[in-house]
Amino acid sequence: MSVSACLTVADSKRAFHAAFPHVIGPLYRRMVDELLVELHLLSRQSGFRSDGLFAVGLTQVFDGFSKGYRPQEQSEPLFAALCASSGFDAQQIRAQHAAAVAAVGEHSLDEVKHWLAQRGNGAPEPIAGVLAGIDRSDFHYSRLFAVGLLSLLQQARGAESMEPQALREAAHEIGESMGLMKERVDKDLTLYASNLQKMAQAVELMEETLAAERRRRERQAQGTKVTPADNSAGETVSKTENETNVMPESSPPASPQGG
Repeated sequence: MSVSACLTVADSKRAFHAAFPHVIGPLYRRMVDELLVELHLLSRQSGFRSDGLFAVGLTQVFDGFSKGYRPQEQSEPLFAALCASSGFDAQQIRAQHAAAVAAVGEHSLDEVKHWLAQRGNGAPEPIAGVLAGIDRSDFHYSRLFAVGLLSLLQQARGAESMEPQALREAAHEIGESMGLMKERVDKDLTLYASNLQKMAQAVELMEETLAAERRRRERQAQGTKVTPADNSAGETVSKTENETNVMPESSPPASPQGG
């Protein structure tokens, strides 16, 4: 990855909008803005590595918070533009994500937890190399690392039978055993889970109001009487998109931390 040292956040935003010249719905604008800034800052850190764990975290965050994005065919170009604006390659990120998930999916949750706690000892590639990198003196932590950690646990065999809270607690404990700051990992994962739930609720509400608006218009076209409840649907759609704020300000995107 090659990013000029003189590039600013504003430069990254200009590059993004040049690559993605489409209107972004109000519900998704904050997610896009936060990822733009976060990726820009990470690209400037000398201790940061674009590895499999980062790829899993970034992909999970984008896919989770872009659910319901319309038009759907613009979702992947949006991801590509976000990555490219700070010098990342979206296809490479997707490939790294797929490789890491595939490496974990064939093993039990206990095996994966052991690999993570032992910083890759006994793990297959690319997991072994990624976890071994935490021992670097210039290792740079980001919340995407924590999300990637949780996501890999979720991919292991047997993880589907565990409660989400239990998996998050396991991620917290493993993060601490890896030398990460438990408070930081806990805060990042708790905020991530809370925001993801709020986003899902907002998308569901938007889908319901859009469906009501479609029904109202169909009845209007057929010359039937529109009820007061359905007549207010159009206003609800606008209010839902413009007033829903599902991503409270997160903690600083990244902070240096030794392994």
